[in-house]
Parts: sequence; structure tokens; C-alpha cells
Amino acid sequence: MSIMSVSERLSALRFAMKNADIDAWIVPSADPHLSEYLPEFWQQRVWLSGFTGSVGTVLVTQEFAGLWVDSRYWEQATVQLSGTGIVLMKLGEEGVPSLNMWLVNHINEKSRIGFNSLMMALKQARQLEKDLAMLNVDFVSDTDLIADLWQDRKALPNAPIFEHTPPFVSQTRAEKLALVRQQMQAISADWHFISSLDDVAWLFNLRGADVQYNPVFLGHALLSQQEAMLFIHDGKVNSELVQALAKDGITIRGYDEVANVLQQLPKQDSILVNPDRITLGLSHYGCETVIEQVNPSRLLKSCKSAADLANVREAMEQDGAALCEFFAWFEKALSTGETISELTIDEKICSARAKQDYYICPSFATIAGFNGNGAMPHYRATEESFAYIKGNGLLLIDSGGQYLNGTTDITRVVPVGDVSAEQKRDYTYVLKAMIQLSKAVFPRNYPSPLLDTIARTPLWQAGLDYGHGTGHGVGYFLNVHEGPQVISHRAYTFPYTEMKEGMITSNEPGVYRAGKWGVRIENLVANVPAQKTEFVDTLKFETLTLCPIDTRCIEPDLLTQEEKNWLNNYHNDVYKRLSPRVQGEALDWLKLRTQAI
Repeated sequence: MSIMSVSERLSALRFAMKNADIDAWIVPSADPHLSEYLPEFWQQRVWLSGFTGSVGTVLVTQEFAGLWVDSRYWEQATVQLSGTGIVLMKLGEEGVPSLNMWLVNHINEKSRIGFNSLMMALKQARQLEKDLAMLNVDFVSDTDLIADLWQDRKALPNAPIFEHTPPFVSQTRAEKLALVRQQMQAISADWHFISSLDDVAWLFNLRGADVQYNPVFLGHALLSQQEAMLFIHDGKVNSELVQALAKDGITIRGYDEVANVLQQLPKQDSILVNPDRITLGLSHYGCETVIEQVNPSRLLKSCKSAADLANVREAMEQDGAALCEFFAWFEKALSTGETISELTIDEKICSARAKQDYYICPSFATIAGFNGNGAMPHYRATEESFAYIKGNGLLLIDSGGQYLNGTTDITRVVPVGDVSAEQKRDYTYVLKAMIQLSKAVFPRNYPSPLLDTIARTPLWQAGLDYGHGTGHGVGYFLNVHEGPQVISHRAYTFPYTEMKEGMITSNEPGVYRAGKWGVRIENLVANVPAQKTEFVDTLKFETLTLCPIDTRCIEPDLLTQEEKNWLNNYHNDVYKRLSPRVQGEALDWLKLRTQAI
């Protein structure tokens, strides 16, 4: 971060805009790969605004500065934007215009709108152009005003790349390349350009550490039927790996060569790209024919093989054992009056996971929110702002790990001291929602957003709801947030969201009372076959996550007998699978917390 204040950064940007004759400047949360988690080098929105959430877009004019962000971050943004001069624009709230519509209503005809073309998706740029067409604006996307202002900007990461190898992978590079090329051939695509880091990592069975929490590396890929090029920075692969890649027909090119290579492709050829997953700055090709579809790898990697799922089940047992150790420590420390903060929670959970085989790193920043902090779905304690765990209330812990054999993501809420009747009511209704979705049966290729209603119905009936989605796809030793499936009624228009066998998805309904407490209970589930009849071919969810759900927060009278049976059966399975992996105080804790209700 720069030593300048946010107001000073805004002033410097406005001065640069004036000199460049630019009327409005847009700063997305993005990099050339459109990643969710960005290397510090590309965190321009954070540098400019001071808002540290993972999403959000800033718009700056000479008279106005605003941050557009969804409901997950409203409380956090309110705090972090205070005194900066940046207005919080609550994306999705009634009466709040989108960024594009704000521009339509506030800028003049023939204004000049600027942004970095390497930080905006091709699809997003097209929508901006369409929405502002009536104003005849000029777009300035070939410059980067902030780059010249950010004097202490970190360099791009350059961590080594390593292979993801058997027994943790079930398909070779050659097999994955053949599957993608088969789909290219089916649509007559001579070339396929890939910028999304998880797609590149999956396709080549490679992993890295360039992006925090995601085992990926900075790189682009370009495929034809005969060759495959991997564009990465020098020094990221050793000679042995270069030779292994060469055996599969993969050549290494410089990271900065990609734009030039794309522009020199044969005019008569065709190229396949996904406009959601490439930037405007890398959308210029020598080919005259451009085919726009979802990346084949995006769909292929979402469906884990039977061998992958077997590995994930073992990773879940490892993760569950680590959590038994953590919660046994936590309850003992709490009872003996040990000083515990939200930061301590993160430290102890990561320490417990690090003892497990195949553990690499956290899969995202641990969310440990006590009482009011738990009401912010994406809260993160910092050295400057955190709470101690003392008194009475609810502690929400959302955490996960990256293992060579899988990616985990789990949320549990535990009581601290006395729990009120209202807190138990909220907790129980969230549990009912999670159980109802866990029991769902649905046809193959059923649109995942439509499953959202199953989880929300118990909450809606009780007058409750939550602002985030109910479920996101999860990668296999890859990004903890992975598509294309998503369980959210707000995503019903999204393409390619059909549920297929082998997909792993989170199940995480919640209830949040601002300034008071938050409840979210999350398990990961896998799509597995249910039954096939003359009428339907259905899938169901196998619950993968193994960790007790704290029954001390439950109001039993609100659960049906069927819901109690589900919980008791789940706890029986948790005990059966985790007990051989833990001992001592962790085993004692596991026995206690899996007792039937």
C-alpha cells in the first residue's frame, strides 16, 4: 500500500485524468486472468480505495467517487470507506443503479471513459459499450493511469511451478489435451486461447503459488490440434519439467509474448475463446473467425472422476481430524480462561491442518467472526481490528485447506457462554435449510440455481433469508470457488449451470443480524447417482465434509424427526470415519459432539 491517504490517491488520479482528458476512470477487481484472488501487483482497487474485499469496482470522476459492491461486503465497506470521500454503492439494493447506469445518468455525451483493458473482461467491456452507446462516448483502454501513481507497487510473483502427479491425478496431460482438442474439432476451432488460471493449471496438471490460497500460477495457454503453448515468466519451470512438458508437445513461451502471438495467428484460421474468461486487452487475434463458447476445460474439470472423489474423501477425513484437534483445544482453552482472539482461531486451525499429510496451505482467508463480526459474511480479522472470544454469544468459523488430494471449505458456528433463544432459533432454521438441501434429489443436467429454493424455503417460512448464494463449485486442489454450477436463485439466467455427476458444491445457507451475530453452516457435497427409472435419471448429494455440527445451539422442537434422523446419521458417519484418525482429547471431543439428539 502507498503511504498516501485514499483522498490523496483520488486527487492524484483526478489530476492524471485531467491531463489525459479522461472524464471517468473505472477500476475493476481484476487482473489479466480475471482471477478472484489477485496478486498484489494487480490490486489497484485496494490501493486506490482502501477497501480490501475480494470484489468491487471503483468509478472516479472529477466530482464523484463510488465503490459498487454486493451485500456480502456492505458492512465492511462502510467501515473501510469512512472518511475517504468514496461513496458506497450497494449493488443489488433497490434504487441503486449499476455502475453502467450511473454513467448513463451522470456523464455528458462524447465523454471519455478510461480503464485498463487488461483488467476488464471482454464481455463486461462489450456491455459497457452497449449501455453507453447512446452517449457516443470514447473509450480509452490502452493506458494505465494508476501504474504511474502507485510508486511502491509490488512486482509480479514468480513462484516455481510444480507437477500435480499420481496418485493425486486421474488423467494425464495428454488425455486432458485430447479431450479439449476433441471439443475444438467438433466446432471447427483451429486454435483455443485460455487465460483463466485454474483452467490452465488443470489442463497441464501443473500447480503453483502465484496467487494466495489458490495453487495456480500466472500463465496463458494457446492450443491447436498439433501444438500447445504455455506462456509463463522465465525461471518458473526447471529443465526436468520443461522436458516432461515437451514430451506432451507443450512448448514454453515468454509471458509477455502472448498478445503478439495471438495477433500473428493465420488469418484463415478460427479461434475459440470464452468472452467471460478473457480480457479486452487480450482479445485481438490474427484469425478472422472467432468462436465464442465456454472453455471446454471449465466443464471438464468441474466433473471429478471416481478416483478424484476417492481422494477428496480422504482429504475430508484429514481435514476433519484437524478440526477435531482444533475444537478440542478451543473448548478446553475457553473453559480455562485462556485468552483467545479471532486471530488465534486462524492460527490454531492452520496449525492443526499443517500436521496432516498432503496439506499445502489454506484455501482462503479464515473467517472467524464473534457475535457482530460474524454477521459480515466475508469478515476477516486483522491485527488492527479483531475481537476477543469472551462473554456470551456465537462464534462463526469459515475455513478451508488445500491438500494435494482435494480442497476443503467448511463453516461451523459454536456457542460461547450462554446462547439466547433467538440465537438458537436462527441456528436451527439454518440447520433445517442445510439439511433440506443435503437431501435433495434432482435430474441430471438440472439447472443448479433452481435448487436454491429447497434451502431457502424453511427460512422464508420463518421470515428469514440471507444475501449470498447457497452454493458454489469447488475445485480439486484448485480454486475454492469454481464454476460453472452455482446454487443461487439470482443466477437463474447463467449458462452452463447444469448439475452433472462428479461436481462438488458447497451447501451454506445462513442468517445474519447486523451488529449482533451471524449463523452459517456449510458442508461440501458431491453429485452422485441416485436412481434411474423409466421417468427420470436422478442425482443426489453425498455429503463430503466430516465435522460435528454443534447441537448445543439447536432448539430441538423446531426439527422434524426426519431432520433429527439426518443429523444423527451424519454424526454417526463422522464418528465412524474420524475416530481412527484422532486420539486423546480430540477423540474425547469427537465422541461428545457426535452424540445423538
